[in-house]
Amino acid sequence: MCKRFVVVMFLVLLLSGIILQTGCSSTQSVSSTAAFRYDQTAFSKAKPWTSEAFKNHPEEFQFAVIGDRTGGSDPGGIFNRAMDQLNLLQPEFVINVGDLVEGYAEDKANAMAQWDEMDEIIDALEMPFFYVLGNHDMGNDIMKEVWTERRGATYYHFLYNDVLFLVFNSEDPSNPVPKDIKEKTIAFKKLQQEDPAAAQALLKEFMESLDEYKKPMVMSDKQLDYFKKVLADNPDVRWTFVFFHQPDWEHEPLGEAFSAIEQMVQGRPHTFIAGHLHYYDFEKRNGIDYITMGPVGASWHKNGGGNVDHILWVTMKKDGPEIAQITLDGIWDRKGRDLKLKEVYERTAKTEGVYNEP
Repeated sequence: MCKRFVVVMFLVLLLSGIILQTGCSSTQSVSSTAAFRYDQTAFSKAKPWTSEAFKNHPEEFQFAVIGDRTGGSDPGGIFNRAMDQLNLLQPEFVINVGDLVEGYAEDKANAMAQWDEMDEIIDALEMPFFYVLGNHDMGNDIMKEVWTERRGATYYHFLYNDVLFLVFNSEDPSNPVPKDIKEKTIAFKKLQQEDPAAAQALLKEFMESLDEYKKPMVMSDKQLDYFKKVLADNPDVRWTFVFFHQPDWEHEPLGEAFSAIEQMVQGRPHTFIAGHLHYYDFEKRNGIDYITMGPVGASWHKNGGGNVDHILWVTMKKDGPEIAQITLDGIWDRKGRDLKLKEVYERTAKTEGVYNEP
């Protein structure tokens, strides 16, 4: 016979779901929600919870997007720390928007060394990582050779849970290597440590000189034909995400390649995500989300609210994506906030080896 006593409740998180038990009944009735079980006799009326509609629909999943690392910065190893933080968040996968290495290598050994370092950092992730090609990652024929050898393709697509992911190459063909890029990168890194104001002045002067980077992106007919076929073969997916490095919608008038891509995906639910500018920006065009990622360690190119190291957290729901911004200085492990990292995310940390060539 069960004696009356204070009901003790506890939640046990199992792979199969959540079980709520009480100490007042020898039998349990299963609720109508398969993953959530409790004693319906004890809780036949009032219940100490608000709903049984858990946010665990089988069609929903979460993935993370991260931005650029390059441009002569990454103080304090911000990108490395982001890998640890992604492991805390546990998305189902991570996708980048390009520019992971400084690039512009003049020999294959240097290009390989840059990618060896980058891949070792990414290997810390506990989930898949998808690469998107950026201008620093390509840059010249040597970088293209190494990318192809290590990655196999400069553009591709994949499907996950009936969602289509298109990964374009916005360097097809690649832009010419900027003059004195290596020397200016080394000078910028040095000034970042010694005179941040002078570093920003140097960066501004350099960016204004890059007329070739102000031009709309171009893409080969071969690449555009590939994605036309992919879209034709997948007409009924529930959403399409379009990734490439350059946010070409920033150009007016729009380039022919980007206009062709917009035409390809017209009429289907989709989202555009790019990087390149090192500054977060959001734009709504004809009811469609256009997102430019901020950096994850890359040099800051201007001041403002979008000037922040962050992660884009995407929850794919039945009726479309829910998108959240998570700043890296707001993610801490179970030990709590580490004030020693404050200067890292404020970009005031001193970094060893800042004079090394890319």
